[in-house]
Amino acid sequence: METSVILPVEAEGFIQSLETFSVKDLGSSRWFRQHEYIEKLNMQAILNASTMHDEYINELLVSLGKIPVLVHEMILVEVWKQKVFPIMCQLQDFKPKNTFHLYMVIHHEATIINLLETIMFHKDSCEAADDSLLDLVDYCHRKLTLLASEATKGSAVTHDQHNQISFIEELQMQKAALEFDISLKAVSVLRYITEHADSISVINRMLCTHNVPCVLVQLIDSCPWGRCNKGEVQKYIKGKWQTIPAEDHLKITTLDGQVWLSLYNLLLREECQRKYDFNSFNKSQLLRLRGFLTEVLVDQLPNLVELQRFLAHLAVTEPAPPKKELILEQIPKIWSYIAKENAGKWKAIAKYQVKETFSLSDSDLRQQAQRLAQTYNLDVMEGLIPEKPKCGSCGREAAKRCSRCQKEWYCHRECQVKHWEKHKKACQLMADAVEKIQEERLMKS
Repeated sequence: METSVILPVEAEGFIQSLETFSVKDLGSSRWFRQHEYIEKLNMQAILNASTMHDEYINELLVSLGKIPVLVHEMILVEVWKQKVFPIMCQLQDFKPKNTFHLYMVIHHEATIINLLETIMFHKDSCEAADDSLLDLVDYCHRKLTLLASEATKGSAVTHDQHNQISFIEELQMQKAALEFDISLKAVSVLRYITEHADSISVINRMLCTHNVPCVLVQLIDSCPWGRCNKGEVQKYIKGKWQTIPAEDHLKITTLDGQVWLSLYNLLLREECQRKYDFNSFNKSQLLRLRGFLTEVLVDQLPNLVELQRFLAHLAVTEPAPPKKELILEQIPKIWSYIAKENAGKWKAIAKYQVKETFSLSDSDLRQQAQRLAQTYNLDVMEGLIPEKPKCGSCGREAAKRCSRCQKEWYCHRECQVKHWEKHKKACQLMADAVEKIQEERLMKS
């Protein structure tokens, strides 16, 4: 794969054309074209950040004022998934020949949160988000709450099971699997917001409205990106569950680091300490962190020494409640606006999309697949249409998707191993680049 997906002049054209859509227009040909643009922008942003090249995607999104558009489009898909998709799945005339087109709509949310995760590392991106930063805080809180309750963990589907499920059931499982990945990306985005946001409204939203510190404590406690499987410790790294050797059990992952740094930012910043209510419940929850702040952890994240001292002081003091002040606080608008604008129309939208948007001919689906094949540089994309997914190695019906890039399909593990040499350039570049960016940014913090 080339190190340049799009040139700066192309990126500027793509970004300049970004626009907000209505729920009804999701999946339309015009929306699909924007989806392709954002996919390419995301890939280029990751490449630029991982190779330390000029991060012109971030600069253009900031200068052209398009970050609020990204936030709007991400929440739009989130609303669609909650309000329209369940109704659609219950309609008798909803009998898709395949899940490709619908999956692209669901995947759009993951693409945008991935792009935001890359660019929100920079303070100017947070500032350029403007009022939509409040909506982004609410979005991250929703995802972290789901993550803390482990509601986003999907179950794996075996090859035999796959042959017994319908396209709709398959799509619902794909949606659940993506939700887990999206929620993990939201952890990183929230950390950058805690680091860069100076707005009183944003700080109030995190501390007073959502009590984000306690949600983060729950994440530390439950560690949804770690599990014990058949006696082996596994952690979710680079988009898949990996077995961790015994000598690395205490080594923190990027996700662990993001949560701890978010807590550090929220509890040690002076303006945050003034706003947060250290009542008996909040205090008891925060003091649970002392059991996790071991020497091994602090050695890996030295900044946490200050958090350790703060918690030791908190244990023996009774902080005064925050002063009641008259504050003209901004409120998030995007979710409420979309919900209000479409109240009572969800079923009509679902019916319209089943009949018009997601009833494309085989030739139309093939054209879309061909365009995406150019975007991802993967020959297999065309093979997904118009039938069931095809194995990237042997061409037979496939049941398992590559967990790292989500773009390649295989019928069995043997085919995946056999095809790896051909597939790894596109797949590994993206997965490794994301991990490299996060590790470097964690070390800089």
